[in-house]
Amino acid sequence: MNGILNNSMAINKNIETKKLRTRSDRISSTVAKISGSIPFLVINVTFFAFWILLNTGTFGHGLIVDKYPFSFLTTTVSIEAILLSVFVIMSQRREAKLSEARTELDYHTDLKAEVDIKTIVSILERLADKQGVDVSDLLADMKTTETKTLNKAIKDEAIN
Repeated sequence: MNGILNNSMAINKNIETKKLRTRSDRISSTVAKISGSIPFLVINVTFFAFWILLNTGTFGHGLIVDKYPFSFLTTTVSIEAILLSVFVIMSQRREAKLSEARTELDYHTDLKAEVDIKTIVSILERLADKQGVDVSDLLADMKTTETKTLNKAIKDEAIN
């Protein structure tokens, strides 16, 4: 029995999907994570407020570097928005690829489980047969349940 348990083909999805990450994936994920945080928002709001106060003469007219309507600030904010959008899109694309990989791993895990269950049922059927126990009614119930489960899954998939 230990030989069967030690021959596990279980796959850790998190480890496998991390193997798929490239350097640019890690960078875009980090930038998206940072830019989607409250500290990043606070830093941006603080910077913009300081910039506006500085350039409206609050700290003295000699310190103004970008007069109203703040063209340099507008350009900077536009560039920041473009770069952050690119990083977020890259991160979303990577997440979509990882989701596909997880789905594929789920499929293979489910397939292996199905084969294992059929093998176990076959072994139990043979044991019952050797013991002279009639399990045909149980097998018929299993097939009925399997058919109902498949039909429900097909209907659910059609709805989604």
